[in-house]
Amino acid sequence: MAAAPGLAAWGLMMGVAMVESGLSTFEALLMGTTVFAGSSQLAAIPLIAAGAPMWVVLATGFCVNLRFVVFSAHLRPYMMHLPLWQRLLTGYLTTDLSYVLFTRRFPHHGGDAAQLHAQQAYLAGNCGVNWVSWVGCTVLGVFLADWVPPNWGLGFAGIMALLGILFSLASSPLRWVSAGVAGAAAVAAYALPLKLNILLAIAAAVALCLLLEATHRPGAAEGAAP
Repeated sequence: MAAAPGLAAWGLMMGVAMVESGLSTFEALLMGTTVFAGSSQLAAIPLIAAGAPMWVVLATGFCVNLRFVVFSAHLRPYMMHLPLWQRLLTGYLTTDLSYVLFTRRFPHHGGDAAQLHAQQAYLAGNCGVNWVSWVGCTVLGVFLADWVPPNWGLGFAGIMALLGILFSLASSPLRWVSAGVAGAAAVAAYALPLKLNILLAIAAAVALCLLLEATHRPGAAEGAAP
């Protein structure tokens, strides 16, 4: 559930990006509703826009998604009691975020039927919400792409992708502070050459967060006392 807003923003970006890359509305809708893999889509879209051979596009998507081989091997003990069609459907719907949240909630697969059912219900609910958020906003992005000024191009899609990642990862006050500091530093140092403002923004956010963590760490006050 917590990842849904970030996935929604990313899906909206993906819908816009597919149309901006030259896909027809039908092609963009077909890809958006069947390919549930944001990172491989993000890698494939520039190749499609550049007219790369199909085998290059498919090989790129395959390589980007190789991490799911590791995910599926880890999830195998959780799923082997299910019929084949349900295992395949679960594999299709599982994403990086749903995998991480699931394994954090259930570090070991359940031994009895009730525990196995609870684990499957949690994963199915999480994956279902994420799929609806992603696909729904991808379709919305496809239809809203005509309203995006042409001069914005894929740069606008990139900004929306970063917003999607931000909303997915900013899950604590400290992370919101780091995002705010990094953004402010990047804007303030925008005139630096070679995009050095980005490095400065990262350094400022990391330094401030380390300072805040050291200040609020339990026992920090006692250690500072004489």
